[in-house]
Amino acid sequence: MKILVVDDHALVREGLRQVLKGLEENLEVLQAGTCEQAFAIAQTHGDLDLVLLDYHLPDMNGLAALAVFGEHHPELPIVLLSGSASIHIMRQVLQAGAAGFVTKSCVSDELLRAVRSVLGGDIYLPQELNAASTLEASGSAGKPVLTQRQELVLRCLLDGLANREIAEQLHVSEETVKTHVTAILRHFDVQNRTQAVVAAARIGYRPLSASGN
Repeated sequence: MKILVVDDHALVREGLRQVLKGLEENLEVLQAGTCEQAFAIAQTHGDLDLVLLDYHLPDMNGLAALAVFGEHHPELPIVLLSGSASIHIMRQVLQAGAAGFVTKSCVSDELLRAVRSVLGGDIYLPQELNAASTLEASGSAGKPVLTQRQELVLRCLLDGLANREIAEQLHVSEETVKTHVTAILRHFDVQNRTQAVVAAARIGYRPLSASGN
């Protein structure tokens, strides 16, 4: 069995490798620190069984990486990892084709359970998402999901950019940016940009500049 672990922190990758060794004795764990490295490895290792992919990476977020893997390796199951238990991120990645989602705070047994489930052909749903779905089914409304464009605007806000600067950087109108900012405030249930930035940083969003864009 061969699994690719993608995370920009070497210690996290090594920790995941040690946990994954509990699957079977002859497991081979490959490692990548960026999406670019991960894509290159996947291209040269056609026998990969699964990819554990961090949602927040320096060169690309999990949604964008899922799209690339889906285009070039549609049969390869991807399990997303995140430092937060954000319900909207869970939904986004699962809707985008991920086979599972696991938070980095989970215990080793849960990670192994998720991997075994996905390798067995199932979709692994975290307990938090199941609980949220149950609440919504009983009448509670879920938060609106951020689109990829709204996430870009949010990351620009984390960079401290004004609407005009965001419009120039993303090649859209200021009115479009204002619309996205309104949606972001509604998503985080906050009143202003500063509160949105604090809420986003708390769950792991990074500034756009952190990716080198």
